[in-house]
Amino acid sequence: MKKKTMTMVILFMAIAMLVTACGQNPAAKTSSQRGPAWAPDLAPLPQETVVKVGMKQVVSDAGILIGMAKGYYKDLGIKIESVQFNSGQEMINQLASGQLDVAAAVTTSGLMNAMSRDIPVKIVADKGVNVPGKGYYRLVIRKDLVNEIKDYKDLRGRKIAVVGTASMDEIYLVRCLQKGGLTLKDIDEQVIRAFPDMLVALSNKSIDAAMVIEPFVTQGIAKGIIDPWKDPQDYDPDAQIAILVYGTSMTKRPDVANRFMTAYLKSMRDYNDAFFKNVDKKEIIDVLTKYSVVKDTALYETMYPVGLNPDGYVRVKGIKADLDWYKANNLLKSPDIKVEDTVDNQYVDFAIKILGKYGK
Repeated sequence: MKKKTMTMVILFMAIAMLVTACGQNPAAKTSSQRGPAWAPDLAPLPQETVVKVGMKQVVSDAGILIGMAKGYYKDLGIKIESVQFNSGQEMINQLASGQLDVAAAVTTSGLMNAMSRDIPVKIVADKGVNVPGKGYYRLVIRKDLVNEIKDYKDLRGRKIAVVGTASMDEIYLVRCLQKGGLTLKDIDEQVIRAFPDMLVALSNKSIDAAMVIEPFVTQGIAKGIIDPWKDPQDYDPDAQIAILVYGTSMTKRPDVANRFMTAYLKSMRDYNDAFFKNVDKKEIIDVLTKYSVVKDTALYETMYPVGLNPDGYVRVKGIKADLDWYKANNLLKSPDIKVEDTVDNQYVDFAIKILGKYGK
């Protein structure tokens, strides 16, 4: 009898424990399920997942490079595989086919056309804007022409270089010309595919001006080749210089896409803390010196800093202006595409729920 009673007691206790366990909050995480210290409410992926990222490892890729160096992506179960491309169109093709997951890119007619074909490729986050008074991407002129090219109208008839046409590079030159009542027909537009080659062309006086990005702006100034001329805030204040794009393989895997974005925003905040609040600046400069193409530590103290939104959102007004330009120049196969079809903020929204707003 005693044995039977003991069995009943044990059975009752087991049932009670089961009921209690079932009544717990299913969202509550055990210690083994919790995320890293910087994002404790976000558990890592159950197994390591490779994410292929197309990038050139420039400073505006800091949101990726810092996260790789400091282990933020690894903390969430992601392994970054960097992929280099010979052309932007090649990158777009692989994004659309699912062979590439993420791209550090700029707006182009090719990218917008991919989106207009209902391919789930989306602009998902900021990757570079000009800081007012410190534009890192700008029109520069030859140093010996500062007394001749004083205002926008003085660009008439000049040889001006961009790295590509039908892209944001040409668009920003157009906006600069518009300030002087000019168009591309009023200048001699040159295409020089590499920024270092632009400095050579400016040095040997084969061109008069160029749309140049850092660190080549600072290098050109230091060598006495160029003048930074007018600040981009004056001629293109809403410009979205660079963007982060998710390919079809990311938009179909929200668990991976959300974790990638959370690590990306954490990295962007480290960048902002360093360059705009002077917090752990040496550490971040050391990371960028090691992982980016800019290997001269001293340059980080003198060159114009790229602006990276610590809350991740792109300048939709700038994206819309680019889209309108592509439409106006008949570069889109589907003129009905709207800016809402190109930008998807859901991943940044998720990351902010995990991390909170920057500075809050």
